[in-house]
Amino acid sequence: MANVYPELDERLRKFIASQPVFFVATAPRPGPDGSGGHVNVSPKGYRGTFAVLGPRTVAYIDLTGSGAETIAHVRQNGQITIMFCSFDRAPKIVRLYGAGRVVLPGCPEFDELACHFPAAGLGSNVASRRAIIVAELDRVSDSCGYAVPVMELVGERDVLAKSDERKSAEQLDAYRAEKNAISIDGLPALDA
Repeated sequence: MANVYPELDERLRKFIASQPVFFVATAPRPGPDGSGGHVNVSPKGYRGTFAVLGPRTVAYIDLTGSGAETIAHVRQNGQITIMFCSFDRAPKIVRLYGAGRVVLPGCPEFDELACHFPAAGLGSNVASRRAIIVAELDRVSDSCGYAVPVMELVGERDVLAKSDERKSAEQLDAYRAEKNAISIDGLPALDA
């Protein structure tokens, strides 16, 4: 059975900080006929890309990727769920539910938030940061992870960092314009 907490206490913050991966779930708002589009679940990695900003506020760096579903969905309706799942011996899952917002580079708040991610596994190319997603939490819960397998972390992949280091900021901008302008359901992501 899930436990619900009024905020992120120190124990939950430590659990979150010790996880090498988290998952972000979003979905577009359903249309008038009830049809919706595609629910999206994205794995996120690289230590240092997630920060607890307050008892009910969190943020993470959204890195350049092949799609921009999370950004499109959050811009459309703000709903976001973030899940941390332990793959070590302690079977635990923490879910954070809330209202998200997208902060893009060039916005005054971006640099202020970026200071929370000083060692975000990005190599030398901070241009990989295409946005920061901030979530104001309205529900914090945990549950057992009894059916989650025990796995050993071998290491973080450096493929994204190395790939982005070979590109200039202009090349990354061009890639995003081509691949991240709209979601798979045609919602605006990075086109505005």
